[in-house]
Amino acid sequence: MKIVFMGTPEFAVASLDILNRSAHQVVAVVTAPDKPAGRGLKLQFSDVKKYALEHHIPVLQPVKLKDPDFLQQIKSYEADLFVVVAFRMLPEDVYKIPPKGTFNVHGSLLPQYRGAAPIHWAVIHGKPKTGVTTFFLNHEIDKGDIIDFKECPIDPTETTGDLYHKLMHLGAQLALETVQKIDTGTIQVKPQEHCSHEPLRLAPKLNKENTRIDWNKPAQEVFNLIRGLSPSPGAYTFIENRQGDELLLKCYKAAISNRFSTQIPGTIITDKKKNLSICCLDYQISLLELQLQGKSRMDISTFLQGFHSDNYTLCLK
Repeated sequence: MKIVFMGTPEFAVASLDILNRSAHQVVAVVTAPDKPAGRGLKLQFSDVKKYALEHHIPVLQPVKLKDPDFLQQIKSYEADLFVVVAFRMLPEDVYKIPPKGTFNVHGSLLPQYRGAAPIHWAVIHGKPKTGVTTFFLNHEIDKGDIIDFKECPIDPTETTGDLYHKLMHLGAQLALETVQKIDTGTIQVKPQEHCSHEPLRLAPKLNKENTRIDWNKPAQEVFNLIRGLSPSPGAYTFIENRQGDELLLKCYKAAISNRFSTQIPGTIITDKKKNLSICCLDYQISLLELQLQGKSRMDISTFLQGFHSDNYTLCLK
């Protein structure tokens, strides 16, 4: 089949690559417009665009998906199927173009974790497993009929970064298998309401409110938040010095201590050399990798060389 592929970040590249190396033909790629980044504000290409240029695949970068010129251009490729991985919401004018339909690869076991950050939230909630799902697009976000899925276990200590790469490759395999089933007419779709009997959990965008550490919570919840937001965007708290200045502190790696906490949540306990723990509602959290505002990411020993706990307290405002 002739395929138009739509995606932007690294997560989408694995699916694009496996389809491009298959018997099917990727006739064009649709990705985000170039954006200025870095100190020089040079235009940066998306990961999907970089791959497409390296493999001589035509690239479309519409600002508006309903733009008549873009619609005319994408129709000219006469694709049988559109495949979407980590892209934006498509209007009906776009996803209804190909005769075989448009499907999306989503990083969860739908209908669980619909939304923008499914991988992060599965880890944050301490789930033992997640997966990838392919589904046909319709007018509602992440609610189309399910085509297929693959499950993936979540190790109790792995980060979102670890899980991201596992699901990226699992999603690529599922994308190719889904294309093959559509090509041979062997798909059996299921409405999402028939695919889960558990209370639904959503995966909203990450923001300042839901990425801040609440030390008043149990240590397990704090630990899951830290690993669920690592390596990006990072769970954060504030450290306040005796002068009242607040500094942002991001936490990327931690461990749950077996020491039961008898002090107020947020209390810092450190030997000032190799160990720094924070009291939670029940146990302590040992911080292992941090980034203080204005500094680079560092391990705890390096951090403690320039940190004196007598001069700082965690700010729980």
